[in-house]
Amino acid sequence: MAQSITLWVGTRKGGFVFRSRNRRTWKIEGPFCRGSEINHVCQDPRDPKRVYATVNSGWFGPHLHQSTDGGRRWRPSERGLEIKSLPGTSLKRLWQIRPGAADEPKVVYAGGDPGVLFRSENYGRDWNEVVSLNTHSTRKKWNPGAGGMCLHSIESLGGGRLVVAISAAGTFRSRDGGASWEPFNGGVLVDFQPEKYPEVGQCVHKLRAHPSDRELLFQQNHCGVYRARFDDEQWTDLSAPLPTRFGFGAAIAADAPETFFTCPMEGPEYRANLGGRFVVARTRNGGKSWKLLGKGLPAKNAHLTVLREAMDADPLSPAGVYVGSEQGQIFHTNDGGASWGILAENLPPVYSISVGVPE
Repeated sequence: MAQSITLWVGTRKGGFVFRSRNRRTWKIEGPFCRGSEINHVCQDPRDPKRVYATVNSGWFGPHLHQSTDGGRRWRPSERGLEIKSLPGTSLKRLWQIRPGAADEPKVVYAGGDPGVLFRSENYGRDWNEVVSLNTHSTRKKWNPGAGGMCLHSIESLGGGRLVVAISAAGTFRSRDGGASWEPFNGGVLVDFQPEKYPEVGQCVHKLRAHPSDRELLFQQNHCGVYRARFDDEQWTDLSAPLPTRFGFGAAIAADAPETFFTCPMEGPEYRANLGGRFVVARTRNGGKSWKLLGKGLPAKNAHLTVLREAMDADPLSPAGVYVGSEQGQIFHTNDGGASWGILAENLPPVYSISVGVPE
């Protein structure tokens, strides 16, 4: 497999591109969309020159930009990206944009606040609401989390199967390409509500599907780490060996069947790593056991915050994992987490990291 890796990084002040042919030395480009908050940048594996970015501004509101030349030039790509199904409601922020599965030609999905999903069938030029989810019968029970009521995780698994996560509403799945949706929150704790295992109301911090086994799902929740397969009735709680149930960020190693990474944090008020020591937690057996990885990471007097989208893994073996902080650092490993180094520091606060298509 080729060793060339591209990282798309969204920050509070624009987007950056990191490129490497060996995962040791890196070339940095940017910022693009200077001065805007970039919640997420995503390269389309079906057309690798095509890159999407969610661009948010306190003055100009949320927008979606697209590049068709690998990130050199950007233009708005958002016709129809508005909420009509919820009277009196407007789009507050765009959180994530994701290409559809291989069997969904030209389809792209976008999620935003207040808990809304959009779909495009022409590479993001025109958009339509996914009304079946946006007006779901449980919506009156959804509530905003600390970052708003954001639809921040979208996984299209192929065969009409879709999974999304909303904070704080929970996980929803569709088996018919988004025509209908059902809550998928069985066994997921809500420790901050009187009802501890409700149908909806869970605060998912990040959800991901395994790159090599798309039906295998992991989530870092406000109240624990969980795994499930798409057709399961219940999620399995993996939190017991961890120092805290609270955390942000999630990454999955494509080269390993059940290897998952997350960043444990003290929460919910402090929202930074525990005890001034920054570590990444890794399981290699689907959550039966965990190891806290810290070699090369700040070991004392470090009070860092990792936001929900600021973590990803590349498809190489051993996996490279990339973690960004709200304080402007990016840490990386190219040996599956055994040792870490600094990829960048003094960036604006890092909102997202997305590994691009290997060259």
